Amino acid sequence: MTECTPTTFEFPGFNARKVTASFDGGAISSDGGGLLLGQVEQITGIIRQFADCFVDHRNPRLIEHTLYQLVAQRIYGLALGYEDLNDHDRLRVDPLLAMLVGKSDPTGRNRKDEKDRGKALAGKSTLNRLELTPVGADATHRYKKITVNRTAVQNLFTDLFLQAHKTPPKRIVLDLDATDDPIHGEQSGRFFHGYYGNYCYMPLYIFCGEHLLCAKLRGSNIDASAGSVKELDRIVSQVRRQWPTVKIVVRGDSGFCRETIMAWCEAQGVDYVLGLAQNARLRKELQENMAKAKAAYEQTQKAAREFKDFTYKTLETWSRSRRVIGKAEYLRQGENPRFVVTSLSADEFDAKTLYEVEYCGRGEMENRIKEQQLCLFADRTSAATMRANELRLWFSSVAYTLMVALRQWGLANTELAKARCDTIRLKLLKIGTLVRVTVRRIWLSLASGYPYRTIFEQAFETLRRQCPIPQRC
Repeated sequence: MTECTPTTFEFPGFNARKVTASFDGGAISSDGGGLLLGQVEQITGIIRQFADCFVDHRNPRLIEHTLYQLVAQRIYGLALGYEDLNDHDRLRVDPLLAMLVGKSDPTGRNRKDEKDRGKALAGKSTLNRLELTPVGADATHRYKKITVNRTAVQNLFTDLFLQAHKTPPKRIVLDLDATDDPIHGEQSGRFFHGYYGNYCYMPLYIFCGEHLLCAKLRGSNIDASAGSVKELDRIVSQVRRQWPTVKIVVRGDSGFCRETIMAWCEAQGVDYVLGLAQNARLRKELQENMAKAKAAYEQTQKAAREFKDFTYKTLETWSRSRRVIGKAEYLRQGENPRFVVTSLSADEFDAKTLYEVEYCGRGEMENRIKEQQLCLFADRTSAATMRANELRLWFSSVAYTLMVALRQWGLANTELAKARCDTIRLKLLKIGTLVRVTVRRIWLSLASGYPYRTIFEQAFETLRRQCPIPQRC
């Protein structure tokens, strides 16, 4: 039977030695690898630029946590795996996180109020004010006085994408997708979606590779493509102002195959590759190809594909005929026809390459959305108002952008170069670290037995050599 006092824990002996544990190790953080995120922030200014999208109406003489510190605390917290505001009541005593957000007194020993001493960081109630500020708030409001410029935030993600490139690319592909964000309370904007079978939001995402350009929270009582043209117009305008000659391709599944999107692309000189929902006319076009695929399957017992390149126009909704690629595939389960519509010419891509490489490449975007939702808690939309939930989505999006920058800038030539955010967090950021604060220096002693030390050292040296990127919002 284990015996213990409130401060000492006696565990079963090991090799004739007593085992005693107590919480007397001093200021120790579990997130020593967060130092690398701090380096990324120094290079890119991602959090700083996001904080610049807020307006702080508080009296600066009466506050202990600056706007930047509040925003940084929330974003670093998400990146380090703390999804909820409640977590920050426990994180208030973490000296390393306090150092990352810029606290001059990371131990909190000099706080004004005695009840706050030893707690350098903001608690959940203070952070809650950041998220729940109502529309039109100003200095007259009692508590919630920090407002966000929503247009500036939306533009910021594209600006960060542009800043991440030292030289303009010749070609970019903008991937569009919508996903369900299940909700379980009485949040505003709540609707039941028949396809997903639950009450949910349906955020719109736009990525270029692993770079996030748009995260827009929407109700689920709309078409998946709703608002896409507006977001594309904004993003393409920003991109072309800086990269006037870049070739742009829009890519999406059949939920985005709409006349409005295709017509906009054609008018703007933007190419597109979009999934096309099958119908009887399209299946008829593939009859011969499907028969050949079936014959090949019956002969080899392996999946067989045939492709057909043809021109197609709907009976009512399309304004013109367009190039369509049909995939006649026969599997063990039977026929599996698929179709895409595109503005790209046959001179650029033959039918097979266009479908298998150009269109199917969009599957990688789904991994990026999973990172946002599963690793960085983009689906933590439990606030009562849709405005607050969209701000939570943006906090997650900025945390994702910060992690992507770490992956690209610091981990490019390591075994974590293509690792998911949660893997990077587990292997690189979760390092036990002893923090000692003196008058002239902060000493950080990382765990001697840390198994990924080589990767940490490599990432540190790579980031240290980087030149800062100009900051702007």
